[in-house]
Amino acid sequence: MFVAGGVVVGLAAITMAYLADHAQAAFGALLSYSRYSALLVTPLGFGLAMLLAVKVFPNSQGSGIPQVIAALRLPDQASRAPLVSLKVAFGKVLMMVLGLLCGASTGREGPTVQVGGSIMFAIGRWAPFRQPGFLLAGSAAGVAAAFNTPLAGIVFGIEEMSRSFEMRTSGLIIGAVIAAGLTSLAIVGDYNYFGSSAATLPLGKAWLVVPVCAVVCGVAGGIFSRILILFAAGLPGRVGAAIKRRPVAFAAVCGFGVALCGLISNLHVYGTGYDQARAIIDATSGDMSGYGPWKFLATLLSAVSGIPGGIFAPSLAIGAGLASDMSLFFPHTPISALVLIGMVSYLTGVVQAPITAFVITSEMTNDHAMMIPLMTAALIANATSKLFVSEGLYHALARSFLKTHVPDKAAHAAASGS
Repeated sequence: MFVAGGVVVGLAAITMAYLADHAQAAFGALLSYSRYSALLVTPLGFGLAMLLAVKVFPNSQGSGIPQVIAALRLPDQASRAPLVSLKVAFGKVLMMVLGLLCGASTGREGPTVQVGGSIMFAIGRWAPFRQPGFLLAGSAAGVAAAFNTPLAGIVFGIEEMSRSFEMRTSGLIIGAVIAAGLTSLAIVGDYNYFGSSAATLPLGKAWLVVPVCAVVCGVAGGIFSRILILFAAGLPGRVGAAIKRRPVAFAAVCGFGVALCGLISNLHVYGTGYDQARAIIDATSGDMSGYGPWKFLATLLSAVSGIPGGIFAPSLAIGAGLASDMSLFFPHTPISALVLIGMVSYLTGVVQAPITAFVITSEMTNDHAMMIPLMTAALIANATSKLFVSEGLYHALARSFLKTHVPDKAAHAAASGS
């Protein structure tokens, strides 16, 4: 059942990647006719996505990873089902595509985790005594298939989803990851998400960039998480009450803000950020000055709006953009090396999963020469981020779902990991 589930998750991840690419291409074609069309299409798309998420597909909002974390901590199948059902998975795919079709700065990797968990949850009904293992394996397989990074999928399942290593589930995670990875390999072939990088960081003054970039990007990632957690918990006063009463209108306002960011940034900040990050790594991006801050703002608006969509790929793009802007201050550091450090540092700052961050970046670029600098940057960025938020973003966001689906005492115990 784990192998069969891994194959299905791999197929789902490939399908989502195909749909995401074509949705972004369709929005790009619209912008080629009129760049100002985003001022109408993006707010309407955000509003429609949020309406569907609230009325038709509840529990599909946001990344999807917090829902799976919450489901892992819930005590039984009945309480888990609303968070990881096949209906939620279908809605997640539909609205992820809708978001990218209207220019949202979101990714597909977080939604792939929820979809993978939902698929494995459905299959796991045949073995309810192993249900947490199925959920964990599905989420890990989703990351592995989405990025073509099998090792990162395993690390993500252990470090971020379970926050532990249990011998009884480790083999199941690896089995599902292998099945999903082989499915992706058979259909789309062997590839590196961001191509191959030969970046190196020679010992000497070039290493000064590691702590500096890690602190800057760690601060930015910590601020991003802090703001997103505040909005998820509900802002105090009249503003928070208004957002709670009118989530669709608030999403449309956020969509208008994203459209403005797109116009100011010369249309660069829409979508996952994959093309822009790869161009920055390959030094073929042309003038991308200011891309990092504008991508940060567009991604923050997309995330606080509540529409379904991930932050993994946009976070990597933001890190690449911020590091690219810093290259003027570090002329002795190879730009490709600086960008990889920025990607790892910002992603770590957001999710506070340092091992996942440097493993996934190394696998996506097939660059093992940068492993030690990336490890160092991840640890510094993680410590810096904790100055702004005490726990990882996904685990903080999971609390709201726990409070909704179990009584207060049980939710508190689950949130505490007991």
